[in-house]
Amino acid sequence: MKTLDHISHIYFIGIGGIGMSALARYFHAAGKEVAGYDKTPSQITRSLEELGIRISYQDTLEAIPAEFKVLDKTLVVYTPAVPKAHTAYQFYLTEGFQIKKRAEVLGWLTQEKFCFAVAGTHGKTTTSAMLGHLMAFCELPMTAFLGGIAENYQSNLIQQGEEIVVVEADEFDRSFMQLFPNIAAITSMDADHLDIYGDAEALQKSFRDFAAQVKEDGVLFVKNGLPLDGITVGVEDHSAYAALNVKIENGAYHFDLKHPDGLIEDLVLNLPGRHNLSNATTALAMALHYGCPADKLAKALFAFKGVNRRFTYRIKKENEVLIDDYAHHPAEINAVHSAVREMYPNKRVLAVFQPHLFSRTRDFMEEFAASLAQFDELLLLDIYPAREEPIEGVTSEKLLELIPLTRKEVISKAQLEEKLQASKATIKVMMGAGDIGEEILKLTKTLAV
Repeated sequence: MKTLDHISHIYFIGIGGIGMSALARYFHAAGKEVAGYDKTPSQITRSLEELGIRISYQDTLEAIPAEFKVLDKTLVVYTPAVPKAHTAYQFYLTEGFQIKKRAEVLGWLTQEKFCFAVAGTHGKTTTSAMLGHLMAFCELPMTAFLGGIAENYQSNLIQQGEEIVVVEADEFDRSFMQLFPNIAAITSMDADHLDIYGDAEALQKSFRDFAAQVKEDGVLFVKNGLPLDGITVGVEDHSAYAALNVKIENGAYHFDLKHPDGLIEDLVLNLPGRHNLSNATTALAMALHYGCPADKLAKALFAFKGVNRRFTYRIKKENEVLIDDYAHHPAEINAVHSAVREMYPNKRVLAVFQPHLFSRTRDFMEEFAASLAQFDELLLLDIYPAREEPIEGVTSEKLLELIPLTRKEVISKAQLEEKLQASKATIKVMMGAGDIGEEILKLTKTLAV
């Protein structure tokens, strides 16, 4: 890429973020020197360190390797989640280094390529991972930057060529406005990120603006029912691309895919949840439109193992099931609940939820209460602040008050193991976008014994 030919070193501030780490992997594979900072060690940072990428967990100038302080050879990439007062960020800013948001760099990387982009407040990670997997299975020269760890590849980067790029188009901070895709999809437009957008209409406008950036000869796929012009995708409806004759056999969906040129029969999806059926239909529509052969797509879909922390089974025994999910919005919690009830009818279900962001908890307090009330038992952790300071009156205790369940309580992370073991529920679901993912990995080791 011409823009980066003179750059030999790339420093990531917030390298452990899911989108940031995919870029770090990409540049490392391209032969650039890569290093970075993150707040705490995680499974992602450990996997980067195994590649030889240096990561510091101290916010000091001394922690930045000397070779990443050379002005004309270093590019700095940061995530908006990092506070502006961050020492490294301020150093690079003051010294006049080239500093770019992750979204801008992703925009650069897609400029000269055939770009597939998947947007949506929910579903974009699984759909883009499915699409990347389908394209890889069809042996196309593509790179996929994902917002989650695809289980088939144990990575958020799928790399087997440079001509095609598959990206997850993130609406947070209007990041997706850096992209000009050839083929795009919008999976959902539920209100979210109101700390950025202010209201639901501003968020919807942002999606309309993104849709307008699809290239003139390009194609936009939209979930049926969204207020957008595009080729419709749906499940058991009259969409241009639709999953029909849906059946569940041995925990998997069997369905036919209707498309403008005919019908692909008896496709199998090994992921639970109707929302994943919608995601699969979208990914298939995009790949089919591009020209991937139907027989290969059928084999690829059957082989798709899912995305880490998207209805991931951590324990799956007859009398004990532990499910791990990234759900952090009421609509996502509803989707998880629906999938659990479909797969495990008449079973007692315990939900553990870690709210993510004070602003999101405040903005959707009643919706969170309604979605969480659908479970049989509930354990709430404290709100994970991420980039935010506390907001007065916005607490997990306040949320708990609104939930009409008998068996419910707010607990600390230290109490998790004891409370999970004490519960008589056969099915346990742990949800959230904070550090609950790390807690689940610890718990799995002790509970599975």
